[in-house]
Amino acid sequence: MTTSITHWADGRRLDGASDRWADVTNPATGQVSGRVALADEADAAAVIASASRAAKAWGEASLAARTQVLFAFRELLNSRKGELAHLITAEHGKVHSDAMGEIARGQEVVEFACGISHLLKGGHSDSASSGVDVHSKRSPLGVVGIISPFNFPAMVPMWFFPVAIAAGNAVVLKPSEKDPSAALWLAELWKEAGLPDGVFNVLQGDKVAVDALLQSPDVAAISFVGSTPIAQYVYEQASRHGKRVQALGGAKNHMVVLPDADLDLAADAAVNAGYGSAGERCMAISVLVAVEPVADDLVARIAERTRTLLIGDGGTSATEAAGTDGEAAREADMGPLVTRAHRDKVAGLIDSGEAAGAKVVVDGREVQARGAEDGFWLGPTLFDHVTPDMEIYREEIFGPVLSVVRVSSYDEAVALVNANDYGNGTAIFTNDGGAARRFENDVEVGMIGVNVPIPVPVAYYSFGGWKRSLFGDTHAHGTEGVHFFTRAKVVTTRWINPAARPEGGLELGFPRNV
Repeated sequence: MTTSITHWADGRRLDGASDRWADVTNPATGQVSGRVALADEADAAAVIASASRAAKAWGEASLAARTQVLFAFRELLNSRKGELAHLITAEHGKVHSDAMGEIARGQEVVEFACGISHLLKGGHSDSASSGVDVHSKRSPLGVVGIISPFNFPAMVPMWFFPVAIAAGNAVVLKPSEKDPSAALWLAELWKEAGLPDGVFNVLQGDKVAVDALLQSPDVAAISFVGSTPIAQYVYEQASRHGKRVQALGGAKNHMVVLPDADLDLAADAAVNAGYGSAGERCMAISVLVAVEPVADDLVARIAERTRTLLIGDGGTSATEAAGTDGEAAREADMGPLVTRAHRDKVAGLIDSGEAAGAKVVVDGREVQARGAEDGFWLGPTLFDHVTPDMEIYREEIFGPVLSVVRVSSYDEAVALVNANDYGNGTAIFTNDGGAARRFENDVEVGMIGVNVPIPVPVAYYSFGGWKRSLFGDTHAHGTEGVHFFTRAKVVTTRWINPAARPEGGLELGFPRNV
């Protein structure tokens, strides 16, 4: 029996009028587990209208009232996050521990937003001129749209909506149609936390839903995460319709390993950052830049670790079932890819790399997975002797493929990073503090790790890259996120003291500074 996954508006599920539906599949089994509504223009208008009706009252609610709801949401999420992780694993395919980690990183932003009262404090200047005071304040935008990708159905929306809601906005979330259930679960949790109806809404669908958000005059801002071509489209269309936009695009993240690095630490990091969540994350390390003479040794260590990874169904029930033969149950290290089409695309890119002359050290096409034969399986793949002209280097693969590029010097490594079209994240592994400090200044990338392979900032710093990894000027969460979801006002006031007011005449000049 399949589940119907609908929209959410006015504090309840909304079936909508469209007759269009899409299958939702469990990637570990290949079986259809549900069907999701695909909005038409009327459905989109109804969901946006729900947010519009709620926005004004919520924006006028006290900071105390808003933060009480945020704290309640945090406590509910903490106590029930296992339910959400189960949904993520069933529809995305990532293993349970990865799903729990995703929720934990999203929860950081919820906790950051709980301090919104401090974050929205304005400034005040007493007697800026004679009898003139000036103060600043930040006001909500109204209705904001969030368009999130399939790879983090909980974390990426939580990069945005806690801050947006805490700042006094109403939200319309458009999740990926590949794993849409997490969004509905979050909507129900908001209602349980006491959020007024209409402040958080879910619009299920495809391009029709996206375009409705981009074009609606009632939507003031758009937050997007996805591939670079779609990020550029979202930025151009939303900007054309007068909206504020933050559109985070794709990446090709490099990890530079200098000859003095701890190679065991670097090998562990490369495996974790390259193959975690099946490589389906914009901060995954997909290129390892080995500065000679360490490449042979480093590739051997990575290959040894990669071959030990267990690929299989990451659900807790599958893990428990695997232990019934007397062996201790072991959770899979990596699950399937999200769809069969995506699995085949990544496999095709592996074929392309091999045909171009790169050496296949570990071949994920030969994986023996613990799970159903119809699952979308592809194991971790390690390439050596990759060159920048190859398709596997140029393309954002978004799968468990790690490419090793050999260079002769630090300068060559930095030049390689900076020549790339993307500027999302990069890392350097070294025991030389001077080299690390120089690297921080030399690379043209928005997020940098030093002996940290995936440098996703904590919530009170902002997330986002440079170049073709970001369209718009504002990053996610942190101070930039607060500024994105609010508008600044500056108020200048003058109160005349009747006892000191001169008699007669008009004053046409500026106030006197006495």
